[in-house]
Amino acid sequence: MQPDALKIGNFAVHWYGVLVALGFIAGLWTAGRRAKLAGIAPEKLHDIGPWLILGGVGGGRVLFVLTFWRDEFAGQAWWKVFAIWKGGLVFYGGLIGATIAGMLYVKLKKLPLWKMADILAPSIALGYAFGRIGCLMNGCCYGRSCDLPWAIHFPADHDTHGIGVHPTQIYDSLLSFCFYGFLAWRFRRRKFDGEVFAIYLIGYALIRSFVEYFRGDYRVHYLGGWATPAQVVSIVIIASGLVLIFLLPRLQANKGSPGPG
Repeated sequence: MQPDALKIGNFAVHWYGVLVALGFIAGLWTAGRRAKLAGIAPEKLHDIGPWLILGGVGGGRVLFVLTFWRDEFAGQAWWKVFAIWKGGLVFYGGLIGATIAGMLYVKLKKLPLWKMADILAPSIALGYAFGRIGCLMNGCCYGRSCDLPWAIHFPADHDTHGIGVHPTQIYDSLLSFCFYGFLAWRFRRRKFDGEVFAIYLIGYALIRSFVEYFRGDYRVHYLGGWATPAQVVSIVIIASGLVLIFLLPRLQANKGSPGPG
């Protein structure tokens, strides 16, 4: 655990912010390369970047504050709600926020919605993999206790009190890097626009639900105590992905769409 990448006096650059930024850059760069394959100018992907950043960070922070209000913010100074440089973004909130922002951009620029979604989907997985490394450096999203050989130990003053815990951030990151590779491979073989995005929704929700079983930082569980908040949301996300896989090819066939480019 090393939150600060650079510190000079009271000024600090945090690894969490650095790695989230690297994730955005890597995601946009790889999306630009895929855009060429789909017949869309790479500049369009670069222009959408600020929209996705604002929507993703804003949505992620809003859901984090709502989820952890009682534990982290109740009775605290109001400005701490905006202290994202210390960590504190819920990915599902970021995904929802970035999706809304991206849809607004696509509508304003009159771009093909589902083709753009397919271009961006693998990059979301790639950016998420970088972000989880940032969580590891920040000490958040930690796992529950274990005595496995690969258990990690945070400092004694951490919430885990220095005991061995599952490296859930590493689990998430490694699985997401692999998922990115699969989605990038699938993009070249997609059968209809929106397919890769739908697969992303289902795959991410499954990966997240799996890793959640090893998390130790949740104080509240639902559905009889077996589901974390993220696992509950994952049920909705999986259902949404399945609906898209079922409906999109039929809708595009009825409209006579030429198919993925």
